[in-house]
Amino acid sequence: MEAEQRLRVAVIGGGSWATALAKLLLNTNSHLNWYMRREDQIVDFERSGRNPSYLSSVTFDTERIHFTSKINHVVQQSDILFFATPSPFLKSHLKKLRLRLDDKIIVSAIKGIVPDENVVVSEYFHRYYNVPFEQLAVISGPCHAEEVALERMSYLTVACKNRDLARTLSQMFTSAFVQTYTSEDLYGIEFSSVMKNIYAIAVGICYGLKYGDNFQAVLVSNAIQEMNRFCNAVYPLHRNLQESVYLGDLLVTAYSKFSRNRTFGTMIGKGYSVKTAQVEMEMIAEGYYGTKCIYEINEHFQVKMPIMEAVYAILYQRRSPAAVMRALTSQLE
Repeated sequence: MEAEQRLRVAVIGGGSWATALAKLLLNTNSHLNWYMRREDQIVDFERSGRNPSYLSSVTFDTERIHFTSKINHVVQQSDILFFATPSPFLKSHLKKLRLRLDDKIIVSAIKGIVPDENVVVSEYFHRYYNVPFEQLAVISGPCHAEEVALERMSYLTVACKNRDLARTLSQMFTSAFVQTYTSEDLYGIEFSSVMKNIYAIAVGICYGLKYGDNFQAVLVSNAIQEMNRFCNAVYPLHRNLQESVYLGDLLVTAYSKFSRNRTFGTMIGKGYSVKTAQVEMEMIAEGYYGTKCIYEINEHFQVKMPIMEAVYAILYQRRSPAAVMRALTSQLE
């Protein structure tokens, strides 16, 4: 355990989920490296002891944090890199990188697919940065950043093909208010993390259109079936989608007031354009980008996915939310 504790840990990202992860990691690590793109955010953070932009109620002992806006510096000074940037920005951050990553442990807390490449984050690091799968891990919920900040009981699953590494990483997050589990279903958990955001947008659209709880329950129960079909087609593996990392994460994202994807969908259902909703939210709704990626991936697999296709039609084909959702009602079981 002493050797594990000497591993230098870094968080990559300055948003709410990155802030929540940093809070958890500082419970079990004496020191943390933290990369943020904006230097002004770092200056304000060091002055106030709080992230000025996200989860600003959480206070940090900044003496235990080394902030930097230089990604090469944080990579050089760290052994484990926890990536928590929005998926659309991952490539732009990594373009500045001049160091190898194949000797690092890479942990993705990104619930999205890398746009243009249409691959999940672990596959992206493996394919383009030669990181062995034994050094790749994924963190998933159900776990909203806002509730971590409030120290409400939360659950995390660490997925990694290397069981020993999964256990080591899970110990970094276990606390009085966080329970952790481990899994080997790296791809299944990543894909389900992407799709639950899409389905949360669908739930939000229906809420904005004033569909009731009865229909939304049917929508979510069909969504988990749709998720199961897709995961089995893309990455066949014996998995139980009733486990909390799949179904639980879908439920909390679909129903929680903290869900930015549900909020985004609600705005669309109420008549906002995609662009207007994105501007007013001031935060990234990963499901918007995930919808296009999953739609394009499914052009190859041809899995029956009427809910995902409905969201795609609304967001990317500019179809009427009311008309699309009305047509969807006859396709659900």
